[in-house]
Amino acid sequence: MTTTENAETTTFPPSEEFAANAVATAEKYEAATADRLGYWADQARSTLSWDTDFSEVLDWSEAPFAKWFIGGELNAAYNAVDRHVEAGRGDRVAIHFEGEPGDTRTLTYAEMKDEVARAANAFESLGVTKGDRVAVYMPMIPETIVTMLACARIGAVHSVVFGGFSADALRSRVDDAEAKLIVTADGSYRRGKPSMLKPNVDEALSQPGHTVEKVLVVKRNEEEVSFTEGRDLWWHDVVPGQSTEHSYVPHDSEHPLFILYTSGTTGKPKGILHTTGGYLTQTAVTHRDSFDLKPEQDVYWCSADVGWITGHSYIVYGPMTNGATQVIYEGTPDTPHKGRLWEIVQKYKVTQLYTAPTLIRTCMKWGREIPDQYDLSSLRVLGTVGEAINPEAWLWFREVIGANNGPGKEPKEHPAPIVDTWWQTETGGHMIAPLPGVTATKPGSAQTPVPGIEVGIVDEMGEEVGRGESGLLVVKEPWPGMLRGIYNNPERYKDTYWSRFGTDLYFAGDGARYDDDGDIWLMGRVDDVMNVSGHRLSTTEIESALVAHESVAEAAVVGAKDATTGEAVVAFVILRGGYEDDGSLEETLRNHVRAEIGPIAKPRNVLIVPELPKTRSGKIMRRLLKNVANGDEVGDASTLADPTIMEKIAEDMRTKHGS
Repeated sequence: MTTTENAETTTFPPSEEFAANAVATAEKYEAATADRLGYWADQARSTLSWDTDFSEVLDWSEAPFAKWFIGGELNAAYNAVDRHVEAGRGDRVAIHFEGEPGDTRTLTYAEMKDEVARAANAFESLGVTKGDRVAVYMPMIPETIVTMLACARIGAVHSVVFGGFSADALRSRVDDAEAKLIVTADGSYRRGKPSMLKPNVDEALSQPGHTVEKVLVVKRNEEEVSFTEGRDLWWHDVVPGQSTEHSYVPHDSEHPLFILYTSGTTGKPKGILHTTGGYLTQTAVTHRDSFDLKPEQDVYWCSADVGWITGHSYIVYGPMTNGATQVIYEGTPDTPHKGRLWEIVQKYKVTQLYTAPTLIRTCMKWGREIPDQYDLSSLRVLGTVGEAINPEAWLWFREVIGANNGPGKEPKEHPAPIVDTWWQTETGGHMIAPLPGVTATKPGSAQTPVPGIEVGIVDEMGEEVGRGESGLLVVKEPWPGMLRGIYNNPERYKDTYWSRFGTDLYFAGDGARYDDDGDIWLMGRVDDVMNVSGHRLSTTEIESALVAHESVAEAAVVGAKDATTGEAVVAFVILRGGYEDDGSLEETLRNHVRAEIGPIAKPRNVLIVPELPKTRSGKIMRRLLKNVANGDEVGDASTLADPTIMEKIAEDMRTKHGS
């Protein structure tokens, strides 16, 4: 079995052919190191179309509030659609839409330009003007992307709320942003059934005090929904009849592009504010370089939802600014069957697949015989996002997916390289990631900062740690895609990100370590680092050790209160197909972790579960597991894909371990 230890000495250099034809080269690092600000200025000018050139690259005089590309003017929607049409690329497919029921739509860049213009005219007819906030509560359909770009075109600030969030979560975000318009859908499809959205909007707006004037509703499924006279409008009654002519307005580089709410430790969501020029530069550059994008021949697919930053940066703004052809999918990877993901890759001949470690581990659990049925030979770059990926899953992804050459055929001699990316809602775009044509990749490591980004790992005093040591991940210099603050709460922005080390170091909230080569390994959130008998233990490292056991498909580890050690390790695991608990497996897994990491990391309890508590986006809710491990009330499980799973886990925990 592969362990983290030998993963650090296992490398996979790019093939000679890939390196020779790679979009990004080692010279990018050299240019960025020699003149970081000059590098970003060159990238901004060569990657984007500016109506007015900028006169200054960075203003950090009011740190930690940055301004990038000062004096420059541009329009994000023009960069994403119009300029490709003007350059004669209007016939290129922008979006292959695949609905869960199997319906499809294909939109070219010329068609997207017309759709965005119609929507922009429609929004303006409803009273939306530059600077107004628009809440977007939508499924993964083309109209969602059209809505975001239409807002960007007129200078309205969109606030996308994930379609899996409750009415209360929607209302809190609408109120904080003071949204004027909500764009939603009657519903979507989820695991073969209608999944309604409009009723949540109605509930969210049922109490007075909100600022919403109009609700625009896309008809996606055929379920009946109620309408409020004078407030609610059908998209098909308002948008299609609008003109396809719309004169875009150039916006200042620092004009707000969007607000995206992310969870806060105090419970009140944080409205992360991103502006136009710097964000667009970093997302477009990293999308192109991280995925070795060749837009005239590639078909790119990011399996995220636009309700999250991954969807904003690597479905909407990065890919479309680069003129990419991409796939978007409405449904889940197991509907109507567990090969759905690979069926779509095969159908559209996807060349880049960007997905989450959680999904990879789920596919491991289902077994390689499923992807082996499909021709995945078109894949040439694989990417992971959302959390650190354990070496076992990384190797499975490489060997089973990246080397797939079609059913019955010999594996590829050179499997698709894997780009493990670290970044955050707050950073806007990739911060740490290998360049696929340059870097010899390591299973489970994000490895090195992208060109133009400077990060470090420091101790509690802010001093850089050495190779082989762990500490706190920080960003040392301002970067173009950085958040410009927390919406309407500048003090919270400073307190959250800049209070620990001052404005010299942005504290990301993650733990990390250097290996002996100086490559970076993410250890998860600092609040996911346990303190057992004075030893800091990474939940990610223990989870990786568990998944390295042949019986384990997926694992989640939390720290539980312990009278003796302060905290104790409690693990929840899902078994791979073909394995069953014979009564001794818990002890086997406890000893396995001991052997892999050491006695201090041996779990106090291992609970074998049928499923882990995950949101509809695939995020494991470790907070709920921590409550169970401590014998506390489970708490609100309403955002889970299956809210009932926590009841079973809590009952099993009480029965087997008395918690």
